[in-house]
Amino acid sequence: MIYVPSRMGQLNRRALLRQLQKLGVASRAELAKALGMSQPTAGKIVDELIASEVLEEIEVGDPSGYESTQRGRPGRKLQLNQSKARLLAIQVGILETTVARVALGIPVADAWQFTFALTKNEFGPARVWEKQLRAAAKEIGGKDFLGVLLSVPGIVDETTNRVLFSPNIHWTEKADLAKIVRSVWNVPVLLVQEERALALGHHLAHPECEDFLLVDFGEGVGGAIIVDGRPLANPLPISGEIGHTPVLGNTRQCGCGAIGCMETLVSLRGLLESFSTATSGKKHTWAELREHIIEKGIEPWLANSLDSAATAIAGSLNVLGLRRVVITGSLTELPATVLAHLSRAVQNGSMWAKFGRVECVAAPRRRTAGLIAVGIDRLVVPDNNPKDFPVEKMVPIKRRPVLK
Repeated sequence: MIYVPSRMGQLNRRALLRQLQKLGVASRAELAKALGMSQPTAGKIVDELIASEVLEEIEVGDPSGYESTQRGRPGRKLQLNQSKARLLAIQVGILETTVARVALGIPVADAWQFTFALTKNEFGPARVWEKQLRAAAKEIGGKDFLGVLLSVPGIVDETTNRVLFSPNIHWTEKADLAKIVRSVWNVPVLLVQEERALALGHHLAHPECEDFLLVDFGEGVGGAIIVDGRPLANPLPISGEIGHTPVLGNTRQCGCGAIGCMETLVSLRGLLESFSTATSGKKHTWAELREHIIEKGIEPWLANSLDSAATAIAGSLNVLGLRRVVITGSLTELPATVLAHLSRAVQNGSMWAKFGRVECVAAPRRRTAGLIAVGIDRLVVPDNNPKDFPVEKMVPIKRRPVLK
């Protein structure tokens, strides 16, 4: 079991790891200077984290791509351990579940190693899902994982590891997903709301971007807010449910039970439904929609759907006092004219655009990076303040002796 240090000691560890996440690679001296920490204190923390395989040393100028400008013996720098998979990432989607072994270093892109569809069965979806997880475990292994991070959509209470409400995957509301996963991999399990994971992943990839609203388009539409580099704290376990903003005149039924939610117009299904209606009921694929937009441009039916999304986004920016929007998911797969139209509409509805600049940019999904960030924060170096994360929830890690 990792030794549980004083609260100040644990806060120093958390600060050091966050700084290394921002820098990517750094020396002991660079970390100490950036944190205003004495070199002996920083060195002791680094030695303990190397011993527990959280950090690893690399030689400057090695194949990792870092070149030395010093003469003589190559210098050594630190990075989060990229040599060994320490965590397991799972994404629960509407149609399929994806699984990946991940190291603690920030991945360049998501790389899911195992995928399975949820097949229908008389035993119910939860039992089928557990059976398919066990099949995945035989291929993935994982006796030495520190924990499992589970990305799930909907309203998620991360403190109790429960899905409270999931408009598009209702079966997860009654299933104890964490218990099921623990029965397959006997390690700690953390549920993470999927948009929050995406926002944390984007921030890790772009640490200079500390304040933004992320909006993800896919089977639904969800959002997450990052302020000062951290997820916005909420008194309730709900945030960023931007897709359920009602749109006047929209009569479509939403999975949440309401009529007229914005996501029924701009989700994958919603856009294809509108496209079908605009072409006399003919069914189309997503690829056909892309080609149609390239050929015909932004037609009125598409403009109306994008404008409804822009109204909800602009309203959120006005309330939150933000000026950056990060768009991920299916809209980024469409021609650039789609994002350009959305961006202009957001600008038109944003108060800040009348005085300054409002940014609306496309970005890839970085789900595994976000899950790794949660794993480091909650499992590797948790805040051991009892009112936040009890000490007994820390992950057992085999320690190697620190070499003197």
